[in-house]
Amino acid sequence: MSQLVLPLAAVVALAVSTLVDRGRTARALRIALRRFIAVLPPLLAMLCLASLALTAVSPALLTEAVSGENLAISTAIAAAIGSVALMPGFVAFPLAGILLDNGVPYTVLAAFTVSLMLVGVATFPLERAYFGARVSVVRNSLCLAIALCVALVIGLVFGELV
Repeated sequence: MSQLVLPLAAVVALAVSTLVDRGRTARALRIALRRFIAVLPPLLAMLCLASLALTAVSPALLTEAVSGENLAISTAIAAAIGSVALMPGFVAFPLAGILLDNGVPYTVLAAFTVSLMLVGVATFPLERAYFGARVSVVRNSLCLAIALCVALVIGLVFGELV
């Protein structure tokens, strides 16, 4: 049910906008469609590359990469891999479950999943084109810092960091 709230709100807002000013709504929809079409090729290319990367990296290989003796190094590696990869939540969280079953600590999982969802090295060219290089660098840097802070808190909560 909660998945329908945002689309329903958008439909209601579009209906209200159409009732208020049909011409402006039609112009806005044409502009949105043109921008969507302009963004579509780089977005599809990015999704194809991400899909190829996902098929190339198995959970066993990922587990091996982030399951080192040193928790800090494993966390940094997981954050770096998560920053580069691009994955939707419905794929990232089951993958995190597989990694957890393979013995990966919660701290590492937190760094991996948060950076996976927030940091966008793969999306950087698209972000730079629309927001500028400075905004994209600042956003990605802040998101990486947030991912590491979340990992630190998770490590403290689960007793992995003393």
